[in-house]
Amino acid sequence: MTRHGTRLRTALTVLAAWSALAGAALTGAAPASGTQSARAIASGVQYRQFDISAAHGVAHAHLISVDLRNRHVRVDLLYPGSVAARAPVSRLADARGAVAGINGDFFNINETQHPGVAATGSPVGPAVASGHTLKAAVPRGQRFGPDLPPGTSTEDVLGVGADRTARLDRLVLNGTVSTPRGRLRLGGLNQYALAQGSIGAYTSDWGTVSRVRATCGTDTDRAAPCSTDTHEVTVRNGRVVATADRPGTGPIPSGTTVLVGREAGARQLRALSKGEPVRVRSRLVAASSRVPYRFAIGGYPVLRHGSPLSGLDDGTSTVRTAVGIADGGHRLLLLALDGAVGYRSGLTVAEVASTLRGLGATDGFNLDGGGSTTLVVRPRGAGSVTVRNHPSGGTERPVPDAIGVFAGF
Repeated sequence: MTRHGTRLRTALTVLAAWSALAGAALTGAAPASGTQSARAIASGVQYRQFDISAAHGVAHAHLISVDLRNRHVRVDLLYPGSVAARAPVSRLADARGAVAGINGDFFNINETQHPGVAATGSPVGPAVASGHTLKAAVPRGQRFGPDLPPGTSTEDVLGVGADRTARLDRLVLNGTVSTPRGRLRLGGLNQYALAQGSIGAYTSDWGTVSRVRATCGTDTDRAAPCSTDTHEVTVRNGRVVATADRPGTGPIPSGTTVLVGREAGARQLRALSKGEPVRVRSRLVAASSRVPYRFAIGGYPVLRHGSPLSGLDDGTSTVRTAVGIADGGHRLLLLALDGAVGYRSGLTVAEVASTLRGLGATDGFNLDGGGSTTLVVRPRGAGSVTVRNHPSGGTERPVPDAIGVFAGF
């Protein structure tokens, strides 16, 4: 237990009581103190609100419980159709017909340190939507968001496999660029930042935003100047069709891959000429599961095997979004705090981990918070979702991705 001690322990007692009564609430039993009765959004999907007494004040929580054992329920990644794009969670959910959803990964929200360079709006970590790999992770030093807990990585994901089981895992890019002179290592896939000296691949999934940001900053300093040693190669139908010294912009047609290199990677790409054969291969390799992921989203772990990670921040309190995994990976708990003025003190990361554990989760994953925190629900019979929490910025913030809950398919 952190130094927040007694108040959080009391709150967790209430949450543990709620967890024990969650199933009974729908059959008429009284909910635990400080909570509202769970409401069925769809078969296998429930929504509830409750208060948490934390170190810096009372936080108000919104919770969606998703039963993955129900064959009529699934979760998937919501995104605007491109990696480098943003939209409000409510719009993303309505576009796909989701019954509920919460905001997702941290993202490239601004480029104040690189004047003239467009912020891509793209997420930090790996992303998999409907079994399709969208992107890999940026270097640790290039991420946006709070410092990562010790032992975690930008490659960490929350995922649901083809076996309908949720897991925490790590997805690492494994890719090559085969050329007439040998095989080059691929260091990135649709990322807003590439490791120094590497080569990244950009496909039609990227979108239309300039790729210049990929060559800015360093592996340890996101604010470092953009590289002046860059090169770009366009490959279509297995052949080089164009080259340029500076990363470009605009849509990438289907069947086309744009290779962007910086420093050593740029020098390797300069050896390629128009007409030469080039083959690009990439895949995300899971660290702990052989089951292919149908859905995966970036963020960082805060709870593993029932225990909070060591070194979690227990001092900075804010509005947060997180996900818990319960019942052996067969139940997801989508948690979003309310950003109304009276509740804006929120929770620390350590308190988020303890809260998820009190709700019955054995594993927990922190997502983007603050002004991004949004939870939406579509009541039975409604034609669209409604935002259930109060975003701390007053209105929904456009985000690059979200977790969508689908039912009745």
